[in-house]
Amino acid sequence: MITAETPIRYDKKKHKDTLLIDLYKGVLKPRLVEEKMLVLLRQGIISKWFSGIGQEGGSVGATMALEKDEYILPMHRNLGVFTSREIPLHRLFSQFQGKPGGFTQGRDRSFHFGTQEYHIIGMISHLGSQLGVADGIALANILKENNKVTLVFSGDGGASEGDFHESLNVAAVWDLPIIFAIENNGYGLSTPSNEQYRCKQFIDKGIGYGMEAVQVDGNNVLEVYDTVKRLAESIRKNPRPVLLELITFRMRGHEEASGTKYVPKELLEVWGKKDPLTNFEKFLLEEGVLTEEMVKEFRAEIKEEIEKGLEITNAEILPKPNTEVELRDVYAPFILNEITPSDKKTNKRFIDAISDGLRLAMRKHQSLVLMGQDIAEYGGVFKITEGFVEEFGKKRVRNTPLCEAAIVGSSFGLSIVGMKSMVEMQFADFVTEGFNQIVNNLAKSHYRWGQNADVVIRMPTGAGVAAGPFHSQSNEAWFVHTPGLKVVYPAFPGDAKGLLLTAFEDPNPVMFFEHKALYRSITEDVSDDYYTIPFGKANLIKEGNDITIVTYGLGVHWAMEILNKYPDIKADLIDLRTLLPYDKNAIITSVNKTGKAIVLHEDTLIGGFGGELAAVISEHCFEQLDASVVRSASLDTPVPMNVDLENNFLAKARFEKQLLELWKY
Repeated sequence: MITAETPIRYDKKKHKDTLLIDLYKGVLKPRLVEEKMLVLLRQGIISKWFSGIGQEGGSVGATMALEKDEYILPMHRNLGVFTSREIPLHRLFSQFQGKPGGFTQGRDRSFHFGTQEYHIIGMISHLGSQLGVADGIALANILKENNKVTLVFSGDGGASEGDFHESLNVAAVWDLPIIFAIENNGYGLSTPSNEQYRCKQFIDKGIGYGMEAVQVDGNNVLEVYDTVKRLAESIRKNPRPVLLELITFRMRGHEEASGTKYVPKELLEVWGKKDPLTNFEKFLLEEGVLTEEMVKEFRAEIKEEIEKGLEITNAEILPKPNTEVELRDVYAPFILNEITPSDKKTNKRFIDAISDGLRLAMRKHQSLVLMGQDIAEYGGVFKITEGFVEEFGKKRVRNTPLCEAAIVGSSFGLSIVGMKSMVEMQFADFVTEGFNQIVNNLAKSHYRWGQNADVVIRMPTGAGVAAGPFHSQSNEAWFVHTPGLKVVYPAFPGDAKGLLLTAFEDPNPVMFFEHKALYRSITEDVSDDYYTIPFGKANLIKEGNDITIVTYGLGVHWAMEILNKYPDIKADLIDLRTLLPYDKNAIITSVNKTGKAIVLHEDTLIGGFGGELAAVISEHCFEQLDASVVRSASLDTPVPMNVDLENNFLAKARFEKQLLELWKY
């Protein structure tokens, strides 16, 4: 077991001097860059810094051991990953200062970015989410049979998050070619490791996942290099995940403002003696690989490179706000090649139309991978993917462990390497387990650094099936609030199929809501062939001059039922079909004609999407309104299981009365 007292022992083996010198320069460069960044921090030129001083051995050794086109997913103390991949320093400095020459156009800071050019995928602040993304990249390597390894960093603190456990479990079950490099640096901010986990050493966790686990001295760049190189060569031949613990220490604060007062002084002194730069330099000098003159020369060269990089960055001006560009970059560009339905039609249930659309998408998009609980041989709990394994195989139709966060993260990883994916939430309610990956990774990645998330998440949703509080929610409002997502909520089989096929054409993340109560209760003649329906285009189900009803999903069928009951009410019935984007013009045009509007949805009232629609109507149609806009929604309670209680909960119980009152007003 490696501890603070374990001396660094270098094994030169048969390594050429050129490699040893490259490793030395690799450790020296991030150290000198950091020292300069700390000066700039004090000068207020950069706003924040997370120091990796004392931890360079792991970043540099691991990066230099991999092939240049193998993906690495670093954290905020892994500057050595970026410098070892030879990213021009001026680009890093521009990134740190929020200037256009960086990777995020001033939209994110430090290492919160990715770059396909250098095969680096940076972090978001939710540390554990990196691991699931790495799973997806590694899965793509398996499917492409390209014999590549993925390496992802985390810390002992970040490894306490649920994403860590989910991602390691998925990697183990699927035999993914991935190295989970855990930098055990003693602290998660101020919380010491003995308050993070209770096993004697971190690698003991590998046993629980059935995973090989290796511990190395993270301050020994040569040992890290040799270990990662050996593991990578083995994993390429025999794909599997490995847990690699890098024993090191954080010599500065979590970030500079936090300081190190909580760290015992003697501990800093002991680890200070294990500095990865000074120890390796001393070893190479003793071995005759380096000379004092070479050390001075290398330092001068790197310092000159730093100054030249800063000159380029300093010449850049900060980006000027451009609202049009900001809004445009939230989504990856997409122009739909609309395909109209053929006349060859078959009567299909809602569920059949979804299954048919999925099958056609799988045939067209050969890189499309389906993931979800029980979706393979069992066909999913609703049997939508029944028979898919026989046609497409288990590589593309994948049963998943109950690891929603890791699976959604994997979907993003697949997108990073140019593949498409679908994740089926067994029930829309379960999406909370993968919520962070959706709203912070999938939704924001294109805006932040230009990486689209080509992912469709299917959401069996809604009440009316006596399933109770955890299988009945209409939670679409959680996602229409999130820029970067697209939200689809069809009411008819034909729309469901066409919109689903559009979702797979669209390179952006799509939340696709499917009402469970509609699966087997409605039928429609649906084209058997491939066709698409544009997002953001509502469907006018009925037309009239008395009143406008705006709704979607099951609400469309409630409204049709009530209008059939009262034929004297001549209403425009608008089925939105998609909520983000939604057809704003169709709503405004209708309400300006009728002068009255009622917004109906199954979701609860407070915070429901109907509030947004009502606000738009009030803002744009105020002078034409003959009455206040009415919202009809379900009770502000969880969804009850008992049928009578559920019927009382649902908006349908009040919609008829509200509609009549508004009509008569």
